Amino acid sequence: MQDEPVATEQPQQQQQQQQQKEGEEVANTYVIRPNFESKFRPLLAKPVIHEALVERLTDKAYDKEATSGLCKELTDEIKARLRANGFERYKFVVQVAIGEQRGQGVKMACRCLWDSDSDNYVQDIFMNDSLFCVAVAFGVFHY
Repeated sequence: MQDEPVATEQPQQQQQQQQQKEGEEVANTYVIRPNFESKFRPLLAKPVIHEALVERLTDKAYDKEATSGLCKELTDEIKARLRANGFERYKFVVQVAIGEQRGQGVKMACRCLWDSDSDNYVQDIFMNDSLFCVAVAFGVFHY
């Protein structure tokens, strides 16, 4: 019985998208799980984060005054790129930490309460001679 609703979700979503394009009122679908194509997959999201970090940080030197603003800009940029990647009905929580590169070690940890079938995370690390940056994006399915 559980397989039947999953099989009908795809045509319902296509019909909804068509109705939205035509400007009609769309009823709720009550989808409680993402279909396989729209799942948040770290293998697809990691290059997006890595590209954003490389573009913004390659020639940067660590500046403690500019770091907080740079972190905010990077989080906004990563969120926008992930949304543009087509992960529908996902909310993104992005955390970026930038520190001065002095040969020290850094450990970061987090805990989350989520549905392991639909939610996931991705991380990337960028380092140059002056700074290091750790970016983590959590994709949480919005029911």
